Amino acid sequence: MKELIIKHFQESCKIKEKFMKENLDTIVEVVHLISNAFKDGKKLILFGNGGSATDASHIAGEFVNRFQKERPGLPAIALNTDMAVITSIANDYEYSQIFSRQLKALGDEGDVVIGISTSGNSTNVIKAVESAKKKGMKTVAFTGKDGGKLSGKVDYSFIVPSDSTPRIQETHITLGHIICQMVEESLFGEHLKGA
Repeated sequence: MKELIIKHFQESCKIKEKFMKENLDTIVEVVHLISNAFKDGKKLILFGNGGSATDASHIAGEFVNRFQKERPGLPAIALNTDMAVITSIANDYEYSQIFSRQLKALGDEGDVVIGISTSGNSTNVIKAVESAKKKGMKTVAFTGKDGGKLSGKVDYSFIVPSDSTPRIQETHITLGHIICQMVEESLFGEHLKGA
């Protein structure tokens, strides 16, 4: 059992290291994108299914409350948290529209949208990204495997180089934490302010 535990930890570390090397420039671009959106009075909107839904909520919470710094809350929303809204849309229309209908109601031009799907093929996430682009929002995908259909529909795509859902999700939450911390530094840290 110990050998298997070590193997999983090592695999997770290797995937994260490879991901970071392949995506460093894009991470910097997305940090600037989100920081500038907040400076312009825009918001960050996140969504996903299952474990990706909890990642969306987790990341939104870090922005709204605080991460590493004492600072004002930043406007971030996870669209997978209101069960009345989700179930009413799923019931009256279809499950594939649970995020796109919310974006049509709550999203504004210039907002930043992060759609999270380990496979990159979640229909409701893809439909939401398409709706966001029509409204002039900037779109980001957190995916894995080969990126699926989602990766080709967004402005910025993060594809974790793994077929393992747990390893993909572990990298997604690390990415979310890094983005949040860098946005905080960009907006409120003395050494990165305005960078």
